[in-house]
Amino acid sequence: MYRLDPRYAPAPQAAFHTGWQAVTSQLPYGCAVVAIEGPPSVDWSLLADRLAHELTERGTPVTLLDIRSHYAPPALVRSRTERPADADDPYFRKLADNPLDDLFETLPVSAPPAEGLLLVYGPGAALVDHDVLWYADVPKRYAEAAVGAGEPGVNLGLPGEKPDFKRLFYIDWPMLDQHRDSLARRLDAWLDMQHPDHPAWIDGAGLRATYAALARKPVRTRPYFNSTPWGGHWAQRELGFNPDARNTALGYELIAPEAGILIGTGPQAQAEVPFQLLCVLEPDNVLGAQVHARFGTSFPIRFDYLDTVGGGSLSVHCHPKESYMRERFGWAYTQHETYYLTRGSTDTKVFLGLREDADVDAFRKEVERAITDAVPMDPEDHVLAFPAEQGRLFMIPAGTPHASGAGNLVLEISATPYLYSLRFYDWLRPGADGNPRPLPYEHGFANLETGRRGEAVARDLVQKPRTLREGTGWREEVIGELAEMFYEVRRFVLDAGAEAADDTQGRFHILNVVEGEGVTVHTAAGDRHELAYAETLTVPAAVGRYTLRAAGGGPVRVVKAFVR
Repeated sequence: MYRLDPRYAPAPQAAFHTGWQAVTSQLPYGCAVVAIEGPPSVDWSLLADRLAHELTERGTPVTLLDIRSHYAPPALVRSRTERPADADDPYFRKLADNPLDDLFETLPVSAPPAEGLLLVYGPGAALVDHDVLWYADVPKRYAEAAVGAGEPGVNLGLPGEKPDFKRLFYIDWPMLDQHRDSLARRLDAWLDMQHPDHPAWIDGAGLRATYAALARKPVRTRPYFNSTPWGGHWAQRELGFNPDARNTALGYELIAPEAGILIGTGPQAQAEVPFQLLCVLEPDNVLGAQVHARFGTSFPIRFDYLDTVGGGSLSVHCHPKESYMRERFGWAYTQHETYYLTRGSTDTKVFLGLREDADVDAFRKEVERAITDAVPMDPEDHVLAFPAEQGRLFMIPAGTPHASGAGNLVLEISATPYLYSLRFYDWLRPGADGNPRPLPYEHGFANLETGRRGEAVARDLVQKPRTLREGTGWREEVIGELAEMFYEVRRFVLDAGAEAADDTQGRFHILNVVEGEGVTVHTAAGDRHELAYAETLTVPAAVGRYTLRAAGGGPVRVVKAFVR
């Protein structure tokens, strides 16, 4: 059965506490400066008030210092963090690489008090001199929801100002991630603030020990589905996810910059910690030495769902070519994709590549008329449409126009960069705010691969499976391999109860059960992990040899992706 809350026990030596009284008891009893770092989306006023109350109750004097009151003026923060070259682009910005120091003109002095504790809190608190360092956090989905709701103060360095998605995605998150990652090896504690009345706390050394253990065994991140104007309802009906939401459009199975791992012993005693820190603290064990050398600590493959079952077609779009992505947007590699049809039919469609007779100038004129005059267009006049046959994989190298049609469940297996969808046409569909959805078509046409058309699309991008190896009751197939894409997609086909052996050979694997009841993953070290239908699992490079054992209820198919 699909798990909405896959959870892993903390390391035996880890200290784990929940509730404000227990959390506060972990603070020093002598004189000290305590810095509590974290993103703007944490409720910092509540955190400071609750800690101050508990400290006062135990008889410890406390002085509070909100680091946000020492930020530089907003105009200066903007001038330091926003590139003039991005000013005319209403859609995207280049990823920021600023240090958090750029939020300040002068950092406050944090000398130890004569008695009790000085509590410095907020984004940038770690920059002042301190004796103890905690990191308070909520997952990124909270910040995204807060910006969508118009809550002021969510953007980094701009307390009280109206929030902005472009700053959140392209400035705040890169700056915060870089800062957090730099602190990972010296944090004294991690504080999960998702439940403000019942926070969860784990000591820093225990967290690192837990990560070290997880880096050597299969691990599943916490799944999450959000809603969009095109979203469907498969995940609500089949997985029980967000039954009261308007839809379940995009399923975050494993999108490393936002993914979290649940550590704890139960729903009331768990902390969600970033998957990204696993790559920062244990890069060779998670990624493998060669992948680490190539991609740094960026986990380069993502798995997510595109749910249009009972919904609408996605926009017709493409992704930036590598040089454009690197120079214009700041990612070191680009967003090659594949679509695996977990659910589809010959009556639904996948749009992919240009028609042989496509006229790009005519395509552009129709796109512009749709934007300026709301004139509908038929994408099939320019873009090929294929039957969305269940079990088929479609390769989508950068620059290739594509979209999933309505009625599909796509398992999107792609490169990790995910913030640059260059839309051409979105069916004249309004966004959640009632306004037309943004269509950065000029970026799209600047990246359109015009040579990827006609018969070459069917031949190169809709590949027939070929058997790589096989044994009793199983086979492994290559279903997607393209020279310009750095990762490969394969599929295990197992009879009920069959076993297939595999080996990471020094590179991580990602698995997803696309058909059947599921498998059990057994590692050479003796670890065991259940993987049910529709679930995604990371097998770190350090695992080495492992075995897939199919459930006994019928045939099972498992998709696997890895860096070549």
